[in-house]
Amino acid sequence: MELSHTDDQGNARMVNVSSKGETLRKAIASAFIRMQPETLALIQSGGIAKGDVFATARIAGIMAAKRTPELIPLCHPIPLNFVGVELSAEPPDGVRITATVQAMYKTGVEMEALTAASVAALTVYDMCKAVDRGMQIERVQLEHKSGGKSGTYQRE
Repeated sequence: MELSHTDDQGNARMVNVSSKGETLRKAIASAFIRMQPETLALIQSGGIAKGDVFATARIAGIMAAKRTPELIPLCHPIPLNFVGVELSAEPPDGVRITATVQAMYKTGVEMEALTAASVAALTVYDMCKAVDRGMQIERVQLEHKSGGKSGTYQRE
């Protein structure tokens, strides 16, 4: 298998997408953050001192997707058409984060979706760390991608 971000000598390079056609690209990524049941109860009741955890994490994830090329070397700046970040409590001890990104462009949006899910999870951690420093961010992963030459990927 050949890596697209390296040249013949193994040097890092940006992929040239000039000749690719624009297609609708979609990616869905997820993350899970495990915590003490009491922490989840505080989130659900609005008892976290820093404010609405889900609303803040949602905004952080959306902002992060838009800034992916500033964070991940060699990522193309992509004009995103949509970024959605959903958070849901999963009792007794977790929060599931799902990030969906869409763009009409020449390259995929997987990194934007993964970045959105990751930063949303980090934001949950930041907002709740005063009551639970033992939280764990788990299973940051691509769930789905479609569009482009490589076709559709769907996690089983």
